[in-house]
Amino acid sequence: MNEAGQVLAETGAESAEAALDKSPLYLRIRDVLAEAISAGRLPRGALLLEGPVAGVFASTRTPVRQAFALLEAAGSIRRFDGRGFLVGQGRSGPKRVALTAEMLGLDEEAPGLRKAPGWEAIYESLEREMVHISVFGRHRINEVELARARGVGRQVARDALTRLEALGIVEKDERMRWTLVPLDESRMRDLHDIRVALEPLALTRAAPFIPPTERRAMTHRLEEALAVYPDLSVPAMDDLETDLHITCLGYCPNRELLIALRRARFMLNVSKHIIGVSHRMPESEPFIAEHLAVFRALDVDDSARAAETLQHHITVSLPKVIQRVAELRAAHRPDMPVYASPIAR
Repeated sequence: MNEAGQVLAETGAESAEAALDKSPLYLRIRDVLAEAISAGRLPRGALLLEGPVAGVFASTRTPVRQAFALLEAAGSIRRFDGRGFLVGQGRSGPKRVALTAEMLGLDEEAPGLRKAPGWEAIYESLEREMVHISVFGRHRINEVELARARGVGRQVARDALTRLEALGIVEKDERMRWTLVPLDESRMRDLHDIRVALEPLALTRAAPFIPPTERRAMTHRLEEALAVYPDLSVPAMDDLETDLHITCLGYCPNRELLIALRRARFMLNVSKHIIGVSHRMPESEPFIAEHLAVFRALDVDDSARAAETLQHHITVSLPKVIQRVAELRAAHRPDMPVYASPIAR
């Protein structure tokens, strides 16, 4: 994958590479898994799931998904019931094994394994909490109280807030105090305008560089999801959004374009933290068929139609997000954490 592709496809967390091995993380994961399969440490029929594998490599699931796509194309693993992959071909399995670093031939010094930074332990739940609070206006965030409430050091709390700042969820005021940016309709429309203008362009630039095997795997996931909706988990829905809006666009060779899109990506997080968590799952699937239409165009090398279809998808998504946020504001009031205090306007 080119350098620009790493910016979004691996989201920073996955880009921690060993000093002696600078290859993309998804390739190292593929190589480690392939060697473990070849050596028999991963037996035929062993069930591989994205979450446990990501845990071993201290990564997010995006590079694991990319590695699985390459291993599937090579015939080393096969899909199983829409929930994961089985090692080898044929009808054996599934065998549920407790995946360990030793099983994969890794140790603490292995280039494919890293110790997760402290902020990762609190980040996901903190991001969700921040999104919910932001619906109710601007708030001051006390870094010391946040660290105390989460049982971590102040540096860990600061690192997590810095990650949130990159997405535009928090910012610093003129006195360098952390503030939570309010999620109102005006801001959602501003972020939406960026996505409408730039995501189709990024997809056009990315299309020639998206590996066909990876693209087909994404299409297959969409088809499976459409067949079983609404019997899908929130992480599974988020994975489908990630496939198109982050992983595919991450192959765009224009690094500056990807950087410009980074803050607007916050709109994806809004739905992730509302749907199925503090809000009901929509009766009709919200985006799967629209994503499929984009991939159908990519499958026939019609990047112009894919970009046009993506632009339409983003355009029609805005009223849905605005409505969900409005309903959340009317029906749900989160318990205010000690580290957050409203700022009067």
